[in-house]
Amino acid sequence: MNRINYFSSILKIAKSKDTLFLEKLKFKQDDLDPVMSEDTIKYHYSKLAAGYVSRYNNGVGDPDFNEAGAYLHNIFFPQLTPPKGSNKPSGKSQDLILKNFKSFESFKDKMKEEAMKIQGSGWIYLSKSGEIKVIKNHQIKKDILLLIDWWEHAWALDYQQDKEKYLNNIWKIIDWDIINNRIV
Repeated sequence: MNRINYFSSILKIAKSKDTLFLEKLKFKQDDLDPVMSEDTIKYHYSKLAAGYVSRYNNGVGDPDFNEAGAYLHNIFFPQLTPPKGSNKPSGKSQDLILKNFKSFESFKDKMKEEAMKIQGSGWIYLSKSGEIKVIKNHQIKKDILLLIDWWEHAWALDYQQDKEKYLNNIWKIIDWDIINNRIV
């Protein structure tokens, strides 16, 4: 039985019967450097994210945890793109951010404020309603618009203990066209 209702073709876990698949990267593993190094992508995508899929498909560990881990990574990686000089939201995502936070800078400040409150690991995201929300551990949420991985494997190799620097830099690799496509 399919336990995930996909809320957009962009945000899907390929699933055939009860088999999960990790979405393929639309960039080479070194394309996100210097924001995310090739080593981070190899470890994060090829080992950890792929591990959730493998464990789920092989019936190892908690199936809900593994399915949610795969689901979240299949939202996270497709929204990334090689760094651009000035990378700011436009279109629908810009409108939503301006409506709820008055400016992109205010939005980033609020994301940072909420992210830095997270003790340990988790996820922080902008919901389709324009709210900033937190996911502790792994959970499937249907209202995710923009998702930031706040687990150590997303930032520790490149930033060591400087999570704030990771968050400051991640905006350089967000594909706002993907985010706009998630807004219905």
